[in-house]
Amino acid sequence: MTQGSEAPSSRSYDAVVVGAGPNGLVAANHLADAGWSVLLLEAQPEVGGAVHSDRELHPDYVQDTFSAFYPLGVASPALQSLHLERHGLEWSHAPAVLGHARPDAEWAMLLRDRHRTAELMEAQSPGDGEAWLELSHTWDVIGEQVVGALLTPFPPVRHGSAALVKVARGGGLGLVKELLTPAQSLGKRFSGEAPGLLLAGNAGHADIPLTSPGSGLLGMLLTFVGQQVGYPVPVGGAGELAAALARRFESLGGEIRCRTRVDHVDVERGRAVGVRTADGERIGARRAVCADVLASHLYGGLVAPGDVPRRVAREMRSFELDPGTVKVDWALDGPVPWTVPPPHAPGTVHVADSVSQMGEALGQVAAGIIPADPFMLMGQMTTSDPTRSPAGTESAWAYAHVPHGESPDAGDGGVRGVWDHDDCERFGDRMQARIERLAPGFGSRVVARRVLGPRELEARDANLVGGALNGGTSQLHQQLVFRPVPGAGRAETGIAGLYLASASAHPGGGVHGACGMNAARAALAHARLTPWRR
Repeated sequence: MTQGSEAPSSRSYDAVVVGAGPNGLVAANHLADAGWSVLLLEAQPEVGGAVHSDRELHPDYVQDTFSAFYPLGVASPALQSLHLERHGLEWSHAPAVLGHARPDAEWAMLLRDRHRTAELMEAQSPGDGEAWLELSHTWDVIGEQVVGALLTPFPPVRHGSAALVKVARGGGLGLVKELLTPAQSLGKRFSGEAPGLLLAGNAGHADIPLTSPGSGLLGMLLTFVGQQVGYPVPVGGAGELAAALARRFESLGGEIRCRTRVDHVDVERGRAVGVRTADGERIGARRAVCADVLASHLYGGLVAPGDVPRRVAREMRSFELDPGTVKVDWALDGPVPWTVPPPHAPGTVHVADSVSQMGEALGQVAAGIIPADPFMLMGQMTTSDPTRSPAGTESAWAYAHVPHGESPDAGDGGVRGVWDHDDCERFGDRMQARIERLAPGFGSRVVARRVLGPRELEARDANLVGGALNGGTSQLHQQLVFRPVPGAGRAETGIAGLYLASASAHPGGGVHGACGMNAARAALAHARLTPWRR
């Protein structure tokens, strides 16, 4: 039994959800749909976690503080089932889904019209258009099952069975080989660079090495989901997605309390029975506690060491975070002055000179080296949603991954990896210089700039430890049945009534709500088999 001083007791709920990020909000909504009384607790002043927007850089500009584009959100059955458009959510799209800017060369472009995408590729390199449509057809065969298997509890029995049938009909072992091809090799089927840049760039959203199996599948997933549904953004800012989730939950009678940090999960006779807040309040949970918190926080503090199952405690010693992040926001007084204007304005922009240079930069991060020329993801938010800043201006951002802790610098040696103010500003200068090389005069259009390093990101969302965005590495040794520890792969924690609802659980990072939905479904399933404890 958990030890601790007696705390003042509050009312009890059927379920307490700890953390109001997108996964916590989805879990709370699904439990409320089942008729449960649910309390959602959040340490920050507002709900949303890494789905948040603000005007602190400039009052006329909306900046997405963390995440910005949501292809998996639109494709996710978990979010689709909530019908958030009925609760005020509106989506907006840039003219182009994605662009990869190249030095003194034409852009690699992804549009929602596959035939237009293929035409642009064909114009750059004859034969690539047809090859792109062939790869698109390959995704048509298997894509629905891949997305379904990814975003449902492990093992994905229904989608897995359907996938086996589709694979047999769609190319057998040849198709399997294609899905296992590393991202850095996928471009070899094309004569030009553009298709490979798009696929490898999307694979670079996670920390799977571009030379490893799994990276190609991720690259195809984000590329072809983007081609099907786009990379949409919520009208008015990322925070509008979180706000719609909160409005829906409250309309069902759910209760949200912000500025309320949970310090402890109470466990009695092997079962979670409630939580204790930082101010000493004890809140009962009759049926479940769903924790939208990093796995190392749950098992390394919220649950007393004596209550953590021995195997889980042992395996958590090797739990591995994904890399840190430095994010720069800009308020620009005009559009980005690209040397080579894109044929269609993209919302998302990838910045790397080539696939090999992208692999080099990501490899440096994996090796614990601060990259000299970081691979960058960039967002042109006013291009995507005109409400983000005044007409004729641009609200923009870019982020790059960095190693955790003090590290050697592959650049000029000016960044130490301690990520204090000076480190962040110097690395922000390095990122801005990369854009300046592709868009001379970019710096002269900057009205205001903000650099959020690993410390600042973690301070604004405790799940982003050291700026790690995905709740743990996305590499294969910590995915599927290995997430967050071997033998897991589901929301169950080994403690009855306690469910892991964060990106540390399968399927991992991304704004799709699947981790929260999986936790809620597990809680409901177990409750049907367990007498209701009043």
